[in-house]
Amino acid sequence: MATVLLIEDEVALGMIVKDSLEVRGFTVRYAADGDVALADFRQERPDIVVADVMMPNMDGFSVAQQIRQTDPDVPILFLTARSQTADVVRGFELGGNDYLKKPFSLDELIVRINALLRRNVAVGPAATSDSVRIGRYQFDAPKQKLSFNGQDTLLSHREAELLRHLYEQRNQVLERNAVLIELWGDDSFFNGRSLDVFITKLRRHLRDDPQIQIINVRGIGYKLIV
Repeated sequence: MATVLLIEDEVALGMIVKDSLEVRGFTVRYAADGDVALADFRQERPDIVVADVMMPNMDGFSVAQQIRQTDPDVPILFLTARSQTADVVRGFELGGNDYLKKPFSLDELIVRINALLRRNVAVGPAATSDSVRIGRYQFDAPKQKLSFNGQDTLLSHREAELLRHLYEQRNQVLERNAVLIELWGDDSFFNGRSLDVFITKLRRHLRDDPQIQIINVRGIGYKLIV
């Protein structure tokens, strides 16, 4: 069964969540603060990270930022009482994959954990034998690599899969709802914000070629213009 790194500074809540997950077959490593959690993560990578946002010393956003410096792929689920759009967007920008508002039901937490674990397995780029040219870039989807003038950029699974979809529909509209359902599993508000963040990341990766644009098609989706 999957291993969960649970980070929650409210020890009573942390132990309730830990026990509930273990009853359902998960292996849970518990940390009450961000520093301990990072040390635990570096010692042995879990299958998923569930992190409270508001913690002393190092908050959940900072933990996610540190994790993403070395691991672009492990799913991160934030637990928080903060639900303002700016907080949600910041969480996704720092590498979060989902957001669950406190107070939450344990059943909903488990559903979201399982959904992220399934998505992480399925999100790898489709196998192709050759890399492709995107303007002055070389894109190797199986290796999740984007190359420009001899410099390589390694993409996350999600970035590579989204870029592959955009490339396959290049100069045509990639429908927002369709890509959300295929890559994220549903077209909820939070997943939509996550998609926006990944589009912004791809724009940054492709910014060295001014002939490439990813434009918004209002109310429909995105278009990769090459």
